[in-house]
Amino acid sequence: MNLNLSGKKAMVCGSTQGIGKASALELASLGASVILVARNEEELKKVKSELPGPGNHDFLVADFSKPEALKTKINEYIQTKGSVDILVNNTGGPASGPITEAKTEEFIQTFSNHLVCNHILVQAVLEGMKKMATAGLSISSLPP
Repeated sequence: MNLNLSGKKAMVCGSTQGIGKASALELASLGASVILVARNEEELKKVKSELPGPGNHDFLVADFSKPEALKTKINEYIQTKGSVDILVNNTGGPASGPITEAKTEEFIQTFSNHLVCNHILVQAVLEGMKKMATAGLSISSLPP
């Protein structure tokens, strides 16, 4: 299958390392303009410079440990830069180690990072994603 994401905007969270970075690189190689989201601006700039393709790539500095600030930033971004077609809702954590040694505050923070912030992001990008689903993706089979 040949997937062409030219003209699509993909927002990738946790995009400075691991699964997030790999997802961002792949989406850019398929033609998407990628919006990187993470806490570290210097790392975001570095990854942005590594993204392939002609896409108009961008980044958003946001910290998932601050859900209300994330909500404000993501809504402002979409209002000024337009809708997002694809969301990769990726977040790191929780910290590794035995569950018997984990503190309650760590569970609460992980819950917030993975569920509350992901919910905020979905609400912010849902309308753009619905439009993309209605328009459909350009997918064609590879030749035999």
